[in-house]
Amino acid sequence: MIDKMNRRDFLSTTAAAAATGIAMPALSFADDKKSGARNKKPLYKISLAQWSLNRRFFKREEPHLGNLDFAKTARQFGIEAIEYVNQFFIDKAKDKKYLTEMKKRAASEGVESLLIMIDREGNLGDPDNVRRTKAVENHFKWVEAAKFLGCHSIRVNARSNAKLSYDDQMKLAADGLGRLTEFGAKHDINVIVENHGGLSSNGKWLAGVIKMVDNPRCGTLPDFGNFGIDRNKDEWYDRYLGVKELMPFAKAVSAKAHAFDSERPFVTVDKRHDKETDFLKMMRIVLDAGYRGWVGIESEGGQDQFQGVRDTKALLESVRDKLADEYT
Repeated sequence: MIDKMNRRDFLSTTAAAAATGIAMPALSFADDKKSGARNKKPLYKISLAQWSLNRRFFKREEPHLGNLDFAKTARQFGIEAIEYVNQFFIDKAKDKKYLTEMKKRAASEGVESLLIMIDREGNLGDPDNVRRTKAVENHFKWVEAAKFLGCHSIRVNARSNAKLSYDDQMKLAADGLGRLTEFGAKHDINVIVENHGGLSSNGKWLAGVIKMVDNPRCGTLPDFGNFGIDRNKDEWYDRYLGVKELMPFAKAVSAKAHAFDSERPFVTVDKRHDKETDFLKMMRIVLDAGYRGWVGIESEGGQDQFQGVRDTKALLESVRDKLADEYT
């Protein structure tokens, strides 16, 4: 075992190993700590969002993965909890045989199922009441699937119609979310909203929606990178302010990482939009809010996606070690 390794050396070593097909052992920057520190409860645990490997699941990058491979793949990274994306089993929400196999595979790997991220089921803030009701009801099957799999939440979007006013969109989103949350509560499932474009990427607006719903089962999933209100117009919300505004309602956290900066080991850069995220600053915001739950890897760099997961895991471990004494 290598007792001391800086993050840059770790990344270059794992990259070389990936290129040669050599499996790397699960290393943690916690190994740099004294033995007593290793026994402390970690500030947060690290989970894996399925979207991190989306090109593998969409069969666009080798090796291809099937949804049933997810738990085993996560375990191979040394990760013990997973966050599903419904797009990868979109027609299986009511298929109990298939869901049973998903549950069985997660259990056999010792991997906890945390949530399902839901897309393509309609706009919960649609201004048309019939379509809004349909969108709410479309999510019911995913609530039931999440319950069956042992998850605590489904992640949804608070999309309305961008042509409407700030307040009107808030009221409509709160109505749809409120109705869905009432259904979720009957199954002990939380309904959590990610900042995911449009006004949902405005932290103040989304916090206002959650307050309007006023149900402890309705919360947020702050994503470190999704603060593009209108990316075509280069309209962005301050990501640090946004996370701070959403953390009081957070039931999960999405640590979105992009390209890594070798000169700044705690920073990742979204080169497409010339935006960067300082993970030390972000995780201080998360921890200052009192959050000590799972932090999900969501790697979106242009590199090999397996390497992106390894690098983001190493980053989160490094940040956790750096902040350990500060928050104990």
